[in-house]
Amino acid sequence: MGEIIEKLSSGELVPFLGMGVFKNVTCKDGSGLPYDSDSFILALNGGRAMSARLMYEYTRAAMSLEQRKGREYITQMTNHIYASKEYDLPYVYEFFKTIKPKYFIDTNVDDSSCKIYEDVAHFMITGVSRIMGGYDRFIVYLYDVKTKSYEVVDKSELNDSLPILFKPMGCMIPAKNFIISDADFVDWLTEAMGGYAMPAFLKEYKKEKSYLFLGVDFSKDTFRMVSNEITLGLKDGIVVADKENLSKKETQFIKKHNLALVRTSVERFLETLS
Repeated sequence: MGEIIEKLSSGELVPFLGMGVFKNVTCKDGSGLPYDSDSFILALNGGRAMSARLMYEYTRAAMSLEQRKGREYITQMTNHIYASKEYDLPYVYEFFKTIKPKYFIDTNVDDSSCKIYEDVAHFMITGVSRIMGGYDRFIVYLYDVKTKSYEVVDKSELNDSLPILFKPMGCMIPAKNFIISDADFVDWLTEAMGGYAMPAFLKEYKKEKSYLFLGVDFSKDTFRMVSNEITLGLKDGIVVADKENLSKKETQFIKKHNLALVRTSVERFLETLS
C-alpha cells in the first residue's frame, strides 16, 4: 500500500474520480449529493423519476430535459445541485489534499477537487462542448494563490512544473461549463477521438501512466468511452468497486485495459492506504 502512495505522489499513478465518490456524503441539511446516474436524474428533475427509457442513463434524461426546457435549464440546475448545498470536503478529496498529485482527473463538475490545490499554484483544464470557432473542447486555466482565482492562459503554457487538475466534464468555477446531456457528450467524444479534447502537452504526458479509478461507473456506455479516450496509451491501473456482480461490459473493459479490480468501498480503500 505504501507503494501506491509513492506512485500517487510521483505522478506515476493518476487518480481518476467519478460520481460514486459522493455515495456516503451528507450535506449540512441532511440530504445527499448525486452519486450515480439515477440520483443525478432525480436531482436534475426536481426529485421526480422519468420514464424507464430516460432513466437508463443521466445523459439521456438530461437531453430530454434540455429539449423541453432549454440548455440553460440544464446548466443552472446542475450548478444548483452543488451550489445550493453546504457540505464538508468529502473524504476522498481530503485524502488527496494531503498528497496533491501531480496529475488528477475528476469527472465530477463541482469544485471539490479545486480545493485540493487551493493553497498552491496549479493548472486546471476544464472540458467544454458545442462551441463555435475551433475544434478544441477544453479551456486551460492557471490558478493564482494570492488572488485565489483562475485566469485563462494559452494552451501552449501548460507544463508539468505545476500540478495539473483535469476536469473533462467541466466545472462550476470559474465559469459554468458542463458536459451533461447526450448532445454534449456526442460533441465532446467526437472531438476527443480527433485529438481535440486535451492540450497537446497532456496527450504526451499521459502516456504510459497507471490510473486509480475511484467511483467510476463502467456499466454505462458513455463513461467507458470517456475513460477510454482520456487514458489512451495507459500502462495499467486499479479499479476500486464494491459491487457484487460486474456486467459483461464492465469486466471486458477492465480486462482490456489491464486493470486490477479491488472489491471494496472507496472509503475503506483510502483508509487502508492512510
